[in-house]
Amino acid sequence: MARFKIATPAGASFSTAGGGYEYEMEPLEGIDAAIVEGPADEDGFISFAADADAVYAKGMKFSRRVVESLPETCRAIVLGSVGVDSIDIAAATARGMPVTNCPDTFIEEVADHAMMLLLAAFRRTIEQDRMVREGRWREGRPALLQIPRLMGQTLGLIAFGHVARAVAKRAKPFGLRVIAYDPFIEELLMVEHGVLPATLEEVLSQSDFVSMHAPATPEAEGMLGEKHFRLMKKSAVFINTGRGPTVQEAALIRALQEGWIAHAALDVLEIEPPGDSNPLLGMTNVTLSAHTASASARFDPARKRHVGRELALVLSGKWPMSCVNPSVLLGSKLRRWQPVSMERGPNS
Repeated sequence: MARFKIATPAGASFSTAGGGYEYEMEPLEGIDAAIVEGPADEDGFISFAADADAVYAKGMKFSRRVVESLPETCRAIVLGSVGVDSIDIAAATARGMPVTNCPDTFIEEVADHAMMLLLAAFRRTIEQDRMVREGRWREGRPALLQIPRLMGQTLGLIAFGHVARAVAKRAKPFGLRVIAYDPFIEELLMVEHGVLPATLEEVLSQSDFVSMHAPATPEAEGMLGEKHFRLMKKSAVFINTGRGPTVQEAALIRALQEGWIAHAALDVLEIEPPGDSNPLLGMTNVTLSAHTASASARFDPARKRHVGRELALVLSGKWPMSCVNPSVLLGSKLRRWQPVSMERGPNS
């Protein structure tokens, strides 16, 4: 039996079917540890993880009840995703338990996807494809003669984290003016990226494209509602590659149905996968993808190795690289941790 037990729910999330734990175990070589699968329901996992030294969180919600049930031996909750909305972070922090994520593993892919959705919506890619397939070749050019050129239009970013910054970098060569709203980011940082700071109202009212990048935190849930979509231009395109619950979907649907905005290009939805009755599925002014923005051939290897590195650090008594709740350093478990280096210290 291994010295360290890493408890994880059975089943995978955002993973290649049939994938094992080879990538996670690479950084754990030399550490007597095993990743052991248990039930993927609250009651079953609570019992299973009673002697866990760490938790590899995937495939289920880690509610306050689950987090509070974890033993004192549990050194961290490690995620293989950017989003941390599946974990009750406050409960983990109260326990003095670090929660880690993969903050920069898929940035380029998601930024590429956001730009793809922007261009596909603006240039009517799906509509143009349908015209060709349906023998309506001659309708293609007249449809595009109704839209302005892309150069000189405004892209507004809601939140200015890693992905939004990468989107801004991609948008500049297309001649887009970029503005951003993020009350948690210094305006000088935006300026350094060639982006103009703006209020939320300015982003919504001035932008030809509004790209949503807010994380799924309790504060951001339902952040955009009817009053916000009413502020937008009737010709505007709304893009979301962040998290579906940050948008009040009923308000977005009404905005599209009643012409408050022109188009929505969405990689994420409020409920995933959507039910057959979701009106978005039948709208011609909506472009959809199946929460795939982060996907590429490097997705599984990169994130799983990152998970393994974090597990190796915490099981060695060192601080993880990508802690999302570094305030736990101030708690009673400080004595447990050893510094790694200045380059690999806490990173929120």
